This record gives sequence, structure tokens and C-alpha cells, in this order.
Amino acid sequence: MTANASARAIKPELLRTYTEDFNKDRANLIAADAAVSAGVLKAATDYRGVRALPRDFSIELKQGSITDQERSGRCWMFASLNALRYELMHRWNLEDFEFSETYLFFWDAMEKSNTYLENVLRTLDEATDSRLFEAINESPADDGGWWQMFAALVNKYGLVPKSAYPESENSRNSDDFKQYLNSKLREFAAELRRRSAAGASEDELRALKDEYMGTMYRICAVALGEPPEKFDFFARTKDDDEDKKGEACKCKVEADADGKAESCKCGDSCKCEGKSDAKACKCDKDKSDKPKTGKDERPQIREIGITPLEFYKKYVPVDVNDFVTLANAPLKNRPFNQRYRIRFSANVAEAGDMEFVNVPLDVFKKAALDQLTAGHPIWFACDCTQFALRKDGFFDQSVVRVDQLFGTEFTGDKAHGLEYGDSPSNHAMTFTGVNLGEDGKPNRWKVENSWGKDAGKDGYYVMSDAWFDRYVTELIIRKEYLDDATRALLTTEPVELDPWQPLTRRCR
Repeated sequence: MTANASARAIKPELLRTYTEDFNKDRANLIAADAAVSAGVLKAATDYRGVRALPRDFSIELKQGSITDQERSGRCWMFASLNALRYELMHRWNLEDFEFSETYLFFWDAMEKSNTYLENVLRTLDEATDSRLFEAINESPADDGGWWQMFAALVNKYGLVPKSAYPESENSRNSDDFKQYLNSKLREFAAELRRRSAAGASEDELRALKDEYMGTMYRICAVALGEPPEKFDFFARTKDDDEDKKGEACKCKVEADADGKAESCKCGDSCKCEGKSDAKACKCDKDKSDKPKTGKDERPQIREIGITPLEFYKKYVPVDVNDFVTLANAPLKNRPFNQRYRIRFSANVAEAGDMEFVNVPLDVFKKAALDQLTAGHPIWFACDCTQFALRKDGFFDQSVVRVDQLFGTEFTGDKAHGLEYGDSPSNHAMTFTGVNLGEDGKPNRWKVENSWGKDAGKDGYYVMSDAWFDRYVTELIIRKEYLDDATRALLTTEPVELDPWQPLTRRCR
């Protein structure tokens, strides 16, 4: 061994020192027993941290049944649809509803395939080992994505209920499907580059690409089934008066000039007559006198042969284009109060690349509070792996005390996590509540996840406000809840970023 190599090696005498130091500290031995037996996260769980994060919230939105992306990387799609279904359910008074995630999954696979081949044509002069081509070629049509990819798909293909295009084995567990889809795409990329080097014209290459997309469609249709062009939709609205049937109407009647009752406030015209001092009226009596049957009398919504775009425009009361991606990325090379665009980040080629506005934490958090307070859920992205208990449903550094378990502090801040790739966004979820303390400031957040009802508490997680500050990097905010200064940034020319720069990993 050379002197240089010896200097680089772990020295035996140091190893002896390390083991002596480890074994003479009782805390190390207890920590090792716990971690080896139960695993790091269970051994590091602090019951005091758990107790400090109760699952009640001063602002809480009523959502439908919890959803489950299963073994697929569709979190961004589930979070987006969870935000939209909330708006649809409350607009149309539905007890529950779920969009078809598989419908958008099919079209996302098709559009990513097309965009990948288009990007290959755009970079024919790049070497295959160039940083740009490696970024393009890394995952041609993988599952991950962002809100803007979702919006591009909805704008082009609309939405359908889950009943019109249910899950398949390959949407629930997408690895095998996407493995061979990506393999075929890379074969096509190599052939396009070979034909280009042999002198093929752009028109010839594009015609070949169109032919290749026929193969992509066949793979997607075999794996997922063909998506519907039209479908039937049926739903029953909630019966808000179910618990009031047979009870006396609680609204008072007021006599008009003739001494007759006006309409009461219970929703139907009051049938009883009285004066201004009348007691509770009996306007429900007619209903209670009707013979009871097993027939469901709730109002129905029926659509026959509606298209996905018609369904979206008719039944979803929000426009996916009215949302903005806010980021909180405190990086020196990513100044705040600036609009950015990430090159080669589109899934739908003609829709354009992903954009975001980078804002300070106080602006970032205020927008979230304003939107939740107004009664609207929020799509957000974070690093879901840091200081998190997946099974028990906690995001908090005071719950996962790996610092105590390992006897070392974890001091990296948000900028460090992004710059060094330690905590980039990798998962999207939905905020559906927040708790405000006596000072009016948030201290914990309610999170709707898409990992099924057995993850967390019935599918929901609780996040400390400190964890929000450290690991939440993106919010999707309606334009009406932006402050004037942030809204003005939407009209500025964006700074372009390369696809490998921080904050660009697709959420899965």
C-alpha cells in the first residue's frame, strides 16, 4: 500500500477507538438494542412528540373517501384529482366521488412518449453522454409529474368518473408496464438518431415518429384498456334533510297584512297558516304522512353519452388554468420574487414547460392559509421521507428523534436539502385542514394522502408547522389568493432553468 493510499484508508487503531467509545456509553447499547429489534423509525419515535400533534384542526375541509395510488408513481395525479373532487362534491352536493386516475394515466403515458421522441428530435446534435441528453433519456415516460402536467392533460382530454374507466392491474402496479414502454421508446430514439446521421430529413423523421406512436398506443391500450370517448354518468345527491324528516319546522312564520303566513326558511313553502306569534309550523307533516317505501327518493344526476371534456367543463366548478405553482426554495442561485421555467419538463409537447414563482416563506404560507380558510384544499409537494412515520401518519422532526437515537444532530436547512439533493420534492399530497393557535398562527396541518386508509390515521397525516417550513417546497394556489406583488410576477419573462437543477424531480 502506498503512503497516499494509507492516508486515505480507515486505520485499524481508529476502529478500535470507535468501538471502545461506542461500548462504554450505555445510551448507545440501548439504542442499538431498540433499532436492531424494531427498526430505526420505531426506535426513534418520541411519544411526547406524538402527543404534541393531536389530530384536530380549527379549519377542516370535508373530503370524500381516501384514495390509494397503490404501487404506482401517480401521487401528483391523485393529489390533483383529490383537490378537484372536493370542489365537484360540494358544488353538486354529493356524498362521495372519485375521478378515474387511470384515464389520465393512459393519456399521460401517451403524451410523455410523444414528448420524449420530440425531445430526441430536438437534440439530435447532442452526444448520448451529454448532460442534457442523459436528463432527457433518464426516464422517458415514468409515472412522476407535477400539477402543470395534470392541468395540461385535463385541458386536452377532460376528466371521467372512476366508474367510466376503473383501475387495472397495470395502473395499480405500473413498474412492468412502464419498463417495457420505456425500453421501446429508447429503441425508437436510437433509430431516429441513426436515421438522422444517415441523412434522413426532418419530415422523414417526424413521419417515422408518428408511426412509432402507433406502437405506443398499442402498448398503452393492451396494458390499461382503451379510454372512453363517451360515457354515462349517474349520481345521487345527498339528502341534507334526512335527519329532519317528521320534525316540526323550526322557522317562525310571519303574518302579512292579510294575516296569512309567508314562506318559511326550511326550503319549501310553508303550508300552515298563522299569525306573527305562531308556534313552530308543521310544514313537514305532509311528508311524514306519506307511506314509507324502500325507494330512494334523492335527486339524481344523469348524463348519457357525455364526453370527458364536456364532463369536466360542466361538472368541475374550477378551471385548472386558474392555479399557480408557488415555490419556497431559498437558494442563492434561485432568487425570490422571480418567475422560472424548467426546460424539457413538459408532458404534453404543445402545452409548454413547467413554471413556478419562487417566494419567501411568509408569502408562501400566507397563500396556503388564505386558500384553506376560504374553504379550498391545496395540492402541495414535499420530501415525504424525512422525519416521517408512514404507518402512523406523522411528519415532524420532534416525533422522529433519530438525532437522539444516533447521538448526532441533523442541522441541514432547506437550502442545504435542495442544493445537495438531500430533500428534493418527491411526493404530492393535499392539505385539507390547519390548526391555528391562540396567536392566530398555524401549528399543525392536516394532510390527505393517497396511500390508502391503512396508512396514517384513516389515510390522513398530521404535519407540524416546523416540518412545513423545512420540507414543503411547492404549493398550487388559486390566483385570487396571491398577493398583488406575486400576481404581478406572472406577467414577467421567466428565467429558464436546466432540467437537472434543484426542485425539478417529478413527484411520485
